[in-house]
Amino acid sequence: MNRTRKKVVRPKNPYTEASFFSQWSFWWMRDLFKRGLKGPLTDEELYQHRKTLDSERVTNKFAELWDDELKRDDPSVVRMILRAYGKIFVPLGLAFSLAETVCKSCMPLFLGNLVGYFAVNQTEISEQTAYLYAIGIVICMLVPVLTFHPFIFYIFQVGTKLRLALSGLIYRKVLQVSKSSSNDGLRGRAINILSNDLGRFDVALCFLHDTWKGPMESLIIGFLMYRQIGISAVIGVSFMLSFIPLQAWAAKKAAYYRQMTAERTDLRVKLMNEIIQGIQVIKMYAWERSFARVIAEVRLKEVKAIRGTAYIHAALGCTSMISPLSVFLALCSYVYLGDPLTAQKVYTVSSYFNMLNDSMVTFWPMSITFIAEALVSAKRCKEFLLDGDRAEVPINLEANQQTAKNKRKITKEDKQMNVELNGSLLSNGIITQHNRLRDYDPEATKKCVVLKNVSASWDTCDGHANCAIEDFSTDIPDKTLTAVVGPVGAGKSSFLNVLLGEVGIDKGEAMVHGKVSYASQEPWVFEGTIRDNIVFVEDYNERRYKKVVKACGLERDMELLPRGDLTVVGERGVSLSGGQKARVSLARAVYRKADIYLLDDPLSAVDTHVGKHIFDRCIRDFLANKIRILVTHQVQYLFDVEHLLLMGNGKILAQGSYQELQRSRQFQFLEQTLHDESGIGDTHSLKSQISRSDSEKSMEHHHQQLLQPGEEVEELNQEQQSVGAIKLHVYASYIKALDSTFFLGLIVALFVCARVMLTGVDYFLSRWVIWEEKIAINGTAALLSESEPMPTNDTLALNATDTPITPLIADKIEAGIRQELVLFYATILGATLIVYLLRTFGFFKMCLRISLHLHDRLFRGITRASMYFFNTNSSGRILNRFSKDIRTVDTDLPHTLLDCMAFIIDVSGVVIIVAIANYWLLVPAAIIGTVLGLIRYLYVNTSRSVKRIESISRSPVFSLTNQTFQGLTTIRALQAQSALELEFHEYQNTNTSAWFLFLSCTRAFALWSDLLCIAYMAAVTFSFLLLKDEFETGDVGLAILHSTTMTGMCQWGMRQTAELENQMTSVERVLEYMEQPPEAPLETLEKFKPKTEWPSKGRIEFINFKLRYSPKEAPVLRDLNFTIEPREKIGIVGRTGAGKSSIIQSIFRLACNEGMIRIDDVDIEHLGLHDLRSQISIIPQDPVLFSGTLRYNLDPLDERTDEEMWKALGDVELRSYVSTLIGGLNCRMYDGGSNFSVGQRQLVCLARAILRHNKILIMDEATANVDPETDKLIQQTIRSKFGHCTVLTIAHRLHTVMDSDRVLVMDAGEARELGHPYELLQRSGGYLRQLVDNTGASTALALQQAAEQSYSKQLLGDDDDTAAQDLNITLAMEEKSQ
Repeated sequence: MNRTRKKVVRPKNPYTEASFFSQWSFWWMRDLFKRGLKGPLTDEELYQHRKTLDSERVTNKFAELWDDELKRDDPSVVRMILRAYGKIFVPLGLAFSLAETVCKSCMPLFLGNLVGYFAVNQTEISEQTAYLYAIGIVICMLVPVLTFHPFIFYIFQVGTKLRLALSGLIYRKVLQVSKSSSNDGLRGRAINILSNDLGRFDVALCFLHDTWKGPMESLIIGFLMYRQIGISAVIGVSFMLSFIPLQAWAAKKAAYYRQMTAERTDLRVKLMNEIIQGIQVIKMYAWERSFARVIAEVRLKEVKAIRGTAYIHAALGCTSMISPLSVFLALCSYVYLGDPLTAQKVYTVSSYFNMLNDSMVTFWPMSITFIAEALVSAKRCKEFLLDGDRAEVPINLEANQQTAKNKRKITKEDKQMNVELNGSLLSNGIITQHNRLRDYDPEATKKCVVLKNVSASWDTCDGHANCAIEDFSTDIPDKTLTAVVGPVGAGKSSFLNVLLGEVGIDKGEAMVHGKVSYASQEPWVFEGTIRDNIVFVEDYNERRYKKVVKACGLERDMELLPRGDLTVVGERGVSLSGGQKARVSLARAVYRKADIYLLDDPLSAVDTHVGKHIFDRCIRDFLANKIRILVTHQVQYLFDVEHLLLMGNGKILAQGSYQELQRSRQFQFLEQTLHDESGIGDTHSLKSQISRSDSEKSMEHHHQQLLQPGEEVEELNQEQQSVGAIKLHVYASYIKALDSTFFLGLIVALFVCARVMLTGVDYFLSRWVIWEEKIAINGTAALLSESEPMPTNDTLALNATDTPITPLIADKIEAGIRQELVLFYATILGATLIVYLLRTFGFFKMCLRISLHLHDRLFRGITRASMYFFNTNSSGRILNRFSKDIRTVDTDLPHTLLDCMAFIIDVSGVVIIVAIANYWLLVPAAIIGTVLGLIRYLYVNTSRSVKRIESISRSPVFSLTNQTFQGLTTIRALQAQSALELEFHEYQNTNTSAWFLFLSCTRAFALWSDLLCIAYMAAVTFSFLLLKDEFETGDVGLAILHSTTMTGMCQWGMRQTAELENQMTSVERVLEYMEQPPEAPLETLEKFKPKTEWPSKGRIEFINFKLRYSPKEAPVLRDLNFTIEPREKIGIVGRTGAGKSSIIQSIFRLACNEGMIRIDDVDIEHLGLHDLRSQISIIPQDPVLFSGTLRYNLDPLDERTDEEMWKALGDVELRSYVSTLIGGLNCRMYDGGSNFSVGQRQLVCLARAILRHNKILIMDEATANVDPETDKLIQQTIRSKFGHCTVLTIAHRLHTVMDSDRVLVMDAGEARELGHPYELLQRSGGYLRQLVDNTGASTALALQQAAEQSYSKQLLGDDDDTAAQDLNITLAMEEKSQ
């Protein structure tokens, strides 16, 4: 699709050729890390993606598996995943888990024995054995680290394959979704599944093995502890395990909240998408506040759901308190059962409890939660893949399978496979009733389109079928031009959709013999160059291309555009005018070599003379010997049409040649046609046709590259990639968003407090153990004579000198002291627990408040940004901020931030404890800290820019999906599915090459920092052996136990600080859009407020006026000086791109105005935008409707009553139609109002304007998409309803402005003529005269007469105003029917 885009040639991936050691130690990454130090990486420097991670390859593998799944009664995504990767995945996981469990179980035994070696007067353990124990400890730490990182690296690659394969399947599904209204929310869902849901599988796979590893470890560890301290172990373990049901409940709730959050996020993203698509209209109507209210409501609901999840995570975060509590229970019961405490026992037991806490209390529930979430995502994928019936398009995905040729009988297997054959859809064995009804044969020798008694219907979500066409019979032979006409909503577009197979046929049969090409009514333009848009997926043939451009009247436009046909147009063609979009869309259809061209109203958005050019040169000359079916409202062309279909309510009212229908006289519809006596009909000589088809054959063969050598495409506003470390102001802005310094201070204080108390608990335990050991050796007397007394009870008035101590008293004293110790232990533990809970819940509350504020400010920043911002930033880019980045801020950032704060405070705690035991250990700590810092610096520099590239490379995937939804019918009609799918895979692969490197960076860093920590731990362990005489057993145990916890904690914490930086890029990206320069203020300053009601008259003056779209660009409008009087009706004409719509932009202040515009003597620059825009009504060129109800679309600010709305609908002839809909005014509007035809949407916009009662009305080609009947109605409505208003009409049909009071002719951004049309037509060589003459002799005559009548009416004066108006209307009718 986007073939002129620069193809990036990537260097080869060194991983593929690296040795086993290099792959395992990530040594192959060294060049990348070196390069990262020199500055941010660019996209071109990333390595190629691995062949095993190729998007297309894995998608095809999964597509086969999914087809197998569809044969079953209950297809399952999970089963498909297991079939794909279960064979390697499960055994590997088992092996790794066993190795880890064995090491974990042995480690505390070694630790306990090593601590035992330091006990006073012990003789059992020799020094040599002690060294062996120390080595054992180190090995037990080392083995899991060496196996864990490669294993996780592999798992993440499997996760990536799943994500790629499912994305591919979902995109394939998107290409097949039918366009019926039941698929209303699919676009939002698809983007949310691609951005959020598929990422869940990576994490779930990492935790998969913890589900069974946890219970297994708890059995083994429980048994080992029972051997150590007997029944007390059972008490501690059962207390710990009693939390598991609670956690299972929490996990279930978490999944429920996750589902809720997903649904609400879907809704918010869908609304945001609509707002971004319709932002210009929202600004013109001054509706920002009403939409802000809707978004705020949805967002609050979403945050409520997120709050549920956050609090559950907070509760699970407090589980690290369970381990100290279990240790407390086990030790107390052990002491009270009368056994002596020794350091060996305490530290073995503590160590086991820490492990149990990790495996059972932390990872086990986490694994359950993540797996539950992944199952929710898998379910959403499955629903999406099964949802929304496929379109009935049999135009095959692969151009080479021409199923239409070889019709085969449906076998039993086919029925099971739910295949799609030649237009018939089978769903699970039942042939739906669209059976053999549409015979599409692109290779047929005799080209024709034949329908016999066809009835077809659109499906809607409530199960009622909406009839599209009924009893439709027609026969269109080869080489004919057929026109389809009829009022708005007659089913003209539906008829084309039946031919394309977008609508299911219920009865009758349709034969479409010949290759089809199609131009849709709403032109579809995607992000890419104009050449890309026209050539699309066909081969580039320069000669044909130039002919097409000429035939479609695009030559002049290409000259005016800055880079000709290599100008990049934004998404939805934002930089093109409506007429240019329509012609590009038409050129795409014409460029494709086909036999049948279906053109859905391509002439409505263009000026009369361009329309005439296209009709003559393109539709009648260029496509002369093809079948052409043209839907049109431009009745002046019907005279030259061989076959005419007149439609109404989905039926054919009459068909035949124009003359036959003319004779039958009953059709008033055609009486308005303008004859064209220039007799174009006969001028086609057969000779020219023959020579043309010959020359076309000679053109067939040589294709060329789309880009000629020496041509290059501009890189249009690439998404910004921020450089270097995250600036401090980003963190500051994040914290400032809280709006409460006190709250912040409180949380930080609680964090410090909780850590001090936890360390205190450990320190207290070590003192207690030392006390117990001394008692065990020397008895109480020794204890009492000790210089430092333990806390004693003053009531036992002890005086060693007075009373000799008997064993009985000694026991009593001992028991008393012990009881106090236990009480003290219990108190500090309880206090710690409370502080811990407060800190965790408070923290999550704080983060939620911040993300709520950030989203509000982002929304405000976006809606207040100027239109220039939306024209230069694609919707995918803006939506990425609202989906991915806001989700990161909502859910991921709080966890990472919590980990970082806890990590910094915990590490300080550990270092302090180790230093108390042996201050020499501060030396290795400092060295290792420095080295870690250096490694982190290396890692962050590289991973940060890789992560940024990864985020940016994700945008095109969403943009492509979004654009695919917008142009589905065109894509399928032009058989572009496989080309688009290839493009999707390319984008995915670009993203994968960044993602793979990001994973490798993370793993490399984790592995190396873990090895460093193990070095530190070895230093701690052996240091005690080397200086053995100076230490108490309690201190040794405490220090080693804490430094073992550091291994995992250090690399995790360091990685989280780096991850925090990566996630702060999301905040940075949100801030970047929050801080976009806003438009002028919405409210007027007091000193400029108009004194009286404004505008009261509606007089508009332009004084030395210029308009630029951005401050740096050349002006689009130049030197405008003219005045529009109150109540004057002004027509604005000019060829496409002359600056007609720019005049509207300037009155609404949507771009940079220079000079002055005054309305009723008030300079509009001084007014607030809301005050200005709400006083001007507009009926825009593209009728934009929003999902919600019809009432919301008419009056989102709730200012009007139901009666007023019904009256307005009556005025635009929609009342009868709306009253048939379910809910009347409250009927559902689907995505962008797709359940109304384009003409009906235009009428809804007219009703909006009527409801606003403003003095100034602007119509931007508002009657382009409606038939002449409705056009007449709109003109009448405007005369009656807006008689007292100043009306500016931008028109392509000249007859709509011939009875204006004055006409303004624009050309190349300057006002060329302004005056009454009749006066202007008197100037020979005048601009208006040229436009009129271009329409053909008879039309020109009729237009001149209309102008003359209107002129004489003006001279007569407005004595009999109403009579004159009636006369005026009849004149308009006559003018059309001459």
